[in-house]
Amino acid sequence: MAGGMKTHTSTAGEGQELHSPDAIITVKAGAEHTGAYELFEVDAPRGPAVPPHGTPWPKAYYVLHGRMAVLVDGEIHDLGPGASITVPAGAMHTFTVHTPAVKFLAFSPGAQMGRFFRDVDQAVPADTPVAEAAPLLTEVLHRHGIVLEDWR
Repeated sequence: MAGGMKTHTSTAGEGQELHSPDAIITVKAGAEHTGAYELFEVDAPRGPAVPPHGTPWPKAYYVLHGRMAVLVDGEIHDLGPGASITVPAGAMHTFTVHTPAVKFLAFSPGAQMGRFFRDVDQAVPADTPVAEAAPLLTEVLHRHGIVLEDWR
């Protein structure tokens, strides 16, 4: 076993489910499983996500089904099944879902993204609309070094 890590499997429907105002995030492989990166399955409904924001960690998305537009530093990228995009650390970004729902994988190095998702899950009750979640999220965003453009 390299680095003391054990093999981790996560079948369909398995994984810790975390709720955020704009998606349900399922932890498929956490940093505790890999020691180096995290893998999340993100299920988001039609409509806009949170306003543009910058995270101190980079990430990549890979679309499984549905269509979404990803805004990165002012440029819109239309993504459908099989498409991927990388978002550099600090880049202002968000996404809008154009189909009834979109399911995509989100990859990120280290454990920062998972810690953030877990914090949001604890701070914001499930099914809280994005606009109502804003005051609850402000402190969470600050704790994780996330820069937010604004809440519209």
